[in-house]
Amino acid sequence: MPTRAHRSTVPIATGPAFLLPDRFAPAKRRQLSAPALRTFLTIADRWGWAEAERLLVLGSPGRSTYFGWVAKARDGHDLILPVDVLLRISAVLGIHKALMILFGSEPAGLDWLTGPHDGPSFGGQPPMALVTNGTMDGPMLVRRYLDAARGGVFGPPGSMDETSTPYSDDDIVIV
Repeated sequence: MPTRAHRSTVPIATGPAFLLPDRFAPAKRRQLSAPALRTFLTIADRWGWAEAERLLVLGSPGRSTYFGWVAKARDGHDLILPVDVLLRISAVLGIHKALMILFGSEPAGLDWLTGPHDGPSFGGQPPMALVTNGTMDGPMLVRRYLDAARGGVFGPPGSMDETSTPYSDDDIVIV
């Protein structure tokens, strides 16, 4: 007589709760959304972004949606931004932080961000062009580039890496 297949008693998780980590749960997004958007708006003001650039960086929400978010964030009302919008904002916050760490002042960091760049990731265009190109990849590429510079993989333009001389065998001392 054939035996019945063993059935697991462990429930199988399915649906949206299974696919998204807790950090993307609505309660967590509600906690983060308004402060993140207010900080994004402050950075966008400092970087001189027009409305069109802000909308592109946020993934092109409708104008009424965008202004609804802004009003809720500024008035302290509940706001739950979509996950992709929070990720885009996170990229901008990471870029701002890295610029401040690497360059020490906002004007110097903004000069790097808006000037042409010969790095292989930028193809001679300013990194800001990637940040505001409307894709998720643009800001993330700039953030990863700056994070690599912060981690010592290479230095930003004008850094000590460009002006220092390489070590020679005479510089190595074994005690």
